[in-house]
Amino acid sequence: MKKKNDWEKMRVSFDLDEVLFVDPATHKTEPRLPFPFCKIFKERLRKGTPELIHSLQKLGYDVWVYTSSFRSESYIRNLFWCYGVKFDGIVNAKRHLSEVQSHSSQILPQKVPSRYHISLHIDDESVICSYGKEYGFDAYQLDAEDDEWKEKVIARADEVKKKRELQKKMQTG
Repeated sequence: MKKKNDWEKMRVSFDLDEVLFVDPATHKTEPRLPFPFCKIFKERLRKGTPELIHSLQKLGYDVWVYTSSFRSESYIRNLFWCYGVKFDGIVNAKRHLSEVQSHSSQILPQKVPSRYHISLHIDDESVICSYGKEYGFDAYQLDAEDDEWKEKVIARADEVKKKRELQKKMQTG
């Protein structure tokens, strides 16, 4: 069986702030990292984040971070490495500005997942989610505490994957 190329795999991306990084006063979180990592990485992960990312990757999805924050790619990779998570790609504000915005004469949204062949983007901001139709990506808005968020994200990813497969079949006739 032929292995799918990276560009053929469906990509799912997550925003960081208020999606994967949450306030423990309002959301259930993963345990705090042990010393000294907890002094370096102060953000707290939404409970179930490592499990969800591993599940998506086992299901064959590429999992990315697409954030408007200026945290460095190495900071993000190292933080998630402490939780046993390895992302397939990371787009931060610096990368977005240099690779997406700098090549456009028009002002673009702070995230354009389709530029990185991302099919589904998970975000807390309704305005980012609303750009999906215009810029060619599907979105899932996640904002409040939700014990079933992992299942809902996987269901949405499967729904988008089926929709894209159907579109591809219709195009190839």
